[in-house]
Amino acid sequence: MDAALEAGDSCNCAPSTAERRTLWDKSGLTRRNALGVGVLSVAALSAFGIGSGVSAAYAASYPSWDDVQRAKQNEAAKASEVSRIQGLIQSLTQKVAETQAAAEAAGNEFYEAQQAYFEAIAEAEALQAQADEQAQIADESARKAGQVAGQLYRNGGDDTALELFFSGSAANADELLSRLGTMDKLLGYNQSVYDKAVAARNSAQSLSDQAAVARTERDRLQKIAEQKMLAAQQAATAAQAALDEQTEYLGTLQAQLAALKDTTAKTVSDYQEGERVRKAAEEARRRAAAEAARKAAEEARRAAEEAAKNNNSGGGGGGGGGGSAGTGGWVRPHGGWRSAGFGWRPRPCSTCSSYHYGVDLANGCGAPIFAAHSGTVDYAGPNGNYGNYIRIQHGGGVATGYAHIVNGGFAVRSGASVSAGQVIAYAGNTGASVGCHLHFEVYINGGYTNPIAFLAARGISV
Repeated sequence: MDAALEAGDSCNCAPSTAERRTLWDKSGLTRRNALGVGVLSVAALSAFGIGSGVSAAYAASYPSWDDVQRAKQNEAAKASEVSRIQGLIQSLTQKVAETQAAAEAAGNEFYEAQQAYFEAIAEAEALQAQADEQAQIADESARKAGQVAGQLYRNGGDDTALELFFSGSAANADELLSRLGTMDKLLGYNQSVYDKAVAARNSAQSLSDQAAVARTERDRLQKIAEQKMLAAQQAATAAQAALDEQTEYLGTLQAQLAALKDTTAKTVSDYQEGERVRKAAEEARRRAAAEAARKAAEEARRAAEEAAKNNNSGGGGGGGGGGSAGTGGWVRPHGGWRSAGFGWRPRPCSTCSSYHYGVDLANGCGAPIFAAHSGTVDYAGPNGNYGNYIRIQHGGGVATGYAHIVNGGFAVRSGASVSAGQVIAYAGNTGASVGCHLHFEVYINGGYTNPIAFLAARGISV
C-alpha cells in the first residue's frame, strides 16, 4: 500500500499527500465541516421526501392486546380501534414504500457521482501519461541533437578550410565538397531534431497543465461523490428503519385487526398466542440462517488453510474458496470463479459500464460474501447500477466495495465493525447485472485500483 501511495506522489497522477490529508483524514473533520455535511444531508433527504419528523407511524402509539380486549366489549370502541389499526397498517406500508423509493433515488445519485469521479480519475491519468510521454520524447530529441552538434564540432573545425586552401587536387576538393554537403545535411537534421524537441516539450507542458486541471476536477467530483454517499446512507437508514418498524409491528397489528373483526368464540388470547408462535418461528429461522452462514464461513476458512498448507490455496480465475486467507489479514471475498476481470470489456448488458472497475466472482445465488479485511462499514444500501452495495473502510486510505447483493441480503449495517472473513452479505443479481455474482472493488484514497493485482500482492488469487 505504501508503494502504491508513493507511486501516486511520484507520477503526480493521484492525490498528493497533502490532498489525501485534506480529503481522507477523518481527524480533520471539524465541527463546522460536520455541520456543513449535516445541512447538506438534511437538504438532500428533504428533496427525497424524508423530513426530520418522520411519519405518523413512527410516532404512533401502538395498541396493546389489552386495548383490543377492551375494544371488543363495545361496538363503538371496536369500530374506532379497527379504524385506528387499519390506519397504522396503511401508514407502515406507505412509509416503507416512500423511504425505499427515496433510498433508491439517493443511491442512483450516489452511483452517478461515483462514476463521474472514476471517469475523472481516468482522464487525469491519461493526460498525465501523455504529458510524460511527450516529456520523454523531448528529452530523447534533445539528447540526439546534442550528440549531432558535438560530432559536427569535432569534425568540422578549421581543418577542412585549410585543406581546401592548400590543396591543388581536384579529388581533394571534391572530397571536401562532399564533406561540406554531408555537414549541411547533418545541420538540417539537427535542426529538425531540435524543432521536435521544442514541440514535444511545449506539448508536455500543455498536457501537464491540462492534467493539473483534470486533477482539480477529479478532487471536486470526489467530494461530491462522498457527499452523495452520506445522503444516500441516511436515506437507506431511514428505509431500513421503516422496514424494521413494519417487521416489528405489522404482524401483530394484522392479528389484532383479525381479532377485532372476528365474531366467533375465538378469544384475543388465542390470537396473541398465534402471534407469539409466529415471531418465535421467525426468530428461529433467522438464527438458523445466521448459524448456517457462520458454519459456511468457518468451513471455507478451514478449507483454505488446508489448501494453503498443500500450496494450493485456490482461486486463479477458475475457482476458489471464499474467505481463503492471504497475507496481512486479507482474505478472498467470495468463492467461485472469476467471471469478469478488470478494465475495458464489451458491455454485458445495455446499462452495464464498458470499463469494469472491479472483478466479478461467481459462486451462485445466495452464496456468502466475506469482508476482505477488518474495518468499518461506512455504506450499506442501494447504489444505482451496483444494486445493493457495501463499502468498508480498512484504514490507511484503503477501502473495498461489494456490489449486486441480493435483496434482503445485508448481514451488516452502516457503522458496523467487521473482521476479515466475516459474512457481510449474500450474492445476488441486483442493479445492472446478468447473473448472481459479487462485483468486488478496491479503492486507495477513494480512487479505484486493480483488485486482482491488489489481492495477488497479498497472496490471494481471484
